[in-house]
Amino acid sequence: MDSIQPITARNEECLYRLLNIWELSVRYTHLFLSEQDIDTLRPLVIQGMEHISHLLAFIDDHDQSLGFIGIQDNKIEMLFVEPAAMGKGIGKSLVAYAIQTLNVRYVDVNEQNPQALGFYERMGFQVFERSALDEQGSPFPILHMKLSIGSR
Repeated sequence: MDSIQPITARNEECLYRLLNIWELSVRYTHLFLSEQDIDTLRPLVIQGMEHISHLLAFIDDHDQSLGFIGIQDNKIEMLFVEPAAMGKGIGKSLVAYAIQTLNVRYVDVNEQNPQALGFYERMGFQVFERSALDEQGSPFPILHMKLSIGSR
C-alpha cells in the first residue's frame, strides 16, 4: 500500500535515488534551467537533503520512492515527483501531510514554473511577496507563498 515515510537513513543510495527524482522532475517542469544550472544545483540539492529537518518520501506498494518533500521549520523547501507519477495525487498527499503533521505554512516557487504555482494555489497557498533573484542570486524570480487562513 502507498505510504508517506520519513527518511531517517540518509545514506548515499537513498540520496541518489531522491536526486534522480529531483533531476527527472526538474527537467520536466523547470524548462527555464540550462544544463549548467542543473549541474550547479545538483550538489546543493544533495546538501539540502542531507541537512533538512524533515525529509519524507512517498513510497508505492512496490517499495519504490515516487516523490519526496523536504520541510525546514514550517516551510516546504523541496517537493519533487517523478514525471511518470505526476497527476496521481502524490504531491498533494505529501503537501497535505506536511500541513497537517508538520504545521507547514510557507513555500517558495519559481515564477517561471506555472505548473507548481497553480498546484500550490490549489493547495491553499497565496503569493505574498516576490524576489527577483533565487537563493543563489540567479535571475530566476521566486514567489513567496503562505497558506491562507482557513485552508486545510
